[in-house]
Amino acid sequence: MELAKTCLIQILIMFILVAVGYLCGRIRMIDKTTNSKLSAFVLDVVNPVLIFNSYQKEFSVQLLKNLGLAVLLSGASYALIMIFLRIIYRSDRSSDTVITRFAAIYSNCAFMGIPLLNGLFGSEGVMYLTGYITVFNLMVWTHGVALFSKDGGTDIKKILRSPSIIAIAVGLICFITQIHIPDIILQACTHIGNCNTPLAMICAGVTISFTDIGQYLKSRKVLMAVIARLIICPVMFWAVFRFFPLPETVFLTVLVASGCPAAATGTMFALKFDGNSEMSAVVFAATTVLSAITLPLVVMLGAI
Repeated sequence: MELAKTCLIQILIMFILVAVGYLCGRIRMIDKTTNSKLSAFVLDVVNPVLIFNSYQKEFSVQLLKNLGLAVLLSGASYALIMIFLRIIYRSDRSSDTVITRFAAIYSNCAFMGIPLLNGLFGSEGVMYLTGYITVFNLMVWTHGVALFSKDGGTDIKKILRSPSIIAIAVGLICFITQIHIPDIILQACTHIGNCNTPLAMICAGVTISFTDIGQYLKSRKVLMAVIARLIICPVMFWAVFRFFPLPETVFLTVLVASGCPAAATGTMFALKFDGNSEMSAVVFAATTVLSAITLPLVVMLGAI
């Protein structure tokens, strides 16, 4: 009951933020050009700061071991859904397929996952979630960028120079070597990082305001993305790893993260790379609403 309440609260918060963006789009306070620039600001400034902040923690050997296990399990979770989608979509690289594949692979693991896991396992669960978030950021800025690139290729040098990848590398070094930035700078970075969720939701809301939602809700690709994101991804992970001798907290952390709704990053990438941002916003909204039902079921599945 408590978990369902937490899910509902987080979903309501997201939709209030999305509604603000929708209203700003409808009254043309934020137009498409401004929305595109705002999403670029989130991706290239706010997101990297948030990533770096997540590593400003006290070092622990056991914590590092379990965190490493969470990273490995997270990578396995991504591999499973990517193999499944590769079989389903084969060589289809149309704009709509790119959107739905991205949505099926990448979840809103931070915004939804942090409060849920904090309620279930406290700060330990949140720490292990950073392992999943680390893999998310590595994958989204390599594989995710490659999905959206017009030629389907990946410019490794450009990706390695991206702010988020640099933030991951610097953050990990600081965590392992226990380099802590001055408190006044950390507080400023925290304020910037806290902008990530509201700005991402607002960008999604503005995009929806320019979208014919009914047109996309009838799409089979949208339905497939919703099913893959909320059901297939967590169920496959559970089926493969449930009976391995894994720490329960680590296993359930990755399971919950893999069952979260689609990432708002997909909409921002679509805006940045001139993809179908309208479809991405619809998938984001649909998976968020339905996750109020599926996420509690995913946790119940993990207890079996």
